Amino acid sequence: MTIEVENVSFTSEGRNVLKNISWEVSSDDVWLLTGDAGSGKTALLSIMLGILKPDNGRVRLLGDYKYDRVNAGVVFQEDRLFEDMSAAENVAIVRDVTSPAVAAEDLVKLMPSELVNVPVRELDPVNRRITAIVRATSVPSDILMMDEPFRGMGDDLRKKVFTFIKEVAGHKGIIIAQRFAEGLPPLRTLKLS
Repeated sequence: MTIEVENVSFTSEGRNVLKNISWEVSSDDVWLLTGDAGSGKTALLSIMLGILKPDNGRVRLLGDYKYDRVNAGVVFQEDRLFEDMSAAENVAIVRDVTSPAVAAEDLVKLMPSELVNVPVRELDPVNRRITAIVRATSVPSDILMMDEPFRGMGDDLRKKVFTFIKEVAGHKGIIIAQRFAEGLPPLRTLKLS
């Protein structure tokens, strides 16, 4: 599976956010999409997901691909969690065959066990991000797209979460969009300006 971005441009509120971006992401690729605030990281991910339409250019799916759109596990900038459900229930809901108890097994790899069954509205921002990350990795998908996944995490936790993402992704492509590369191992990088 390969996602090909061809000469994509996008304007928002009269400002050129993306201009003729071409990029290719394949299975097994791990990419860091970086740039300052407003450089178009979120817009590019949204275009790849089909949420936004580019002004020019296109996104193509190449190879033996069974869908007409990108099939992704996604961490959005906003957590987009079900506030009254527990972390375990938020993860389990994306897969019919996964119970909250099974989801809790992955969550406790990254967060204290006493937090997996409390409503996410009671979790601090970091544990909400962890819930969103574990949920995205639980979605049956071909690629993981994560927008600012490590927000608020210290170095040790960021490394632990990054290792978890890589392990559970298997042969899926991974795109991590964030402003800076600090705290991550060297990755293939697309810098937007």
